[in-house]
Amino acid sequence: MGFEGEVWCVRDRSTGAGVGEIVVDDEDFPWLSGRFRPGPAFDAVRDLFARELALAERDDAGHWEEWEAVYARIEARVSLASPEGPVAEFLLHIQGDRAWFRWSTAG
Repeated sequence: MGFEGEVWCVRDRSTGAGVGEIVVDDEDFPWLSGRFRPGPAFDAVRDLFARELALAERDDAGHWEEWEAVYARIEARVSLASPEGPVAEFLLHIQGDRAWFRWSTAG
């Protein structure tokens, strides 16, 4: 599909500040993954992404409801843009210097 090398941007929805950039280095459609370079606004959402991933990896009663609540907070706080512009919907995970995501252009 030709996504490798693209730079996708994660931004704070309220301020437009850079949360980080993802340099795509792997494609497994519908997922893309790459090196995450944190921006100045990442510290404000770092704990949300850590909590989201910890919940996604759990397998106990009620954890998906918790995950949905945390991920709703992430969606409210950040936006994702491809090199062509913002995407309507996305599922984004960030862990250390890696990020992986899938997206939809239709909202």
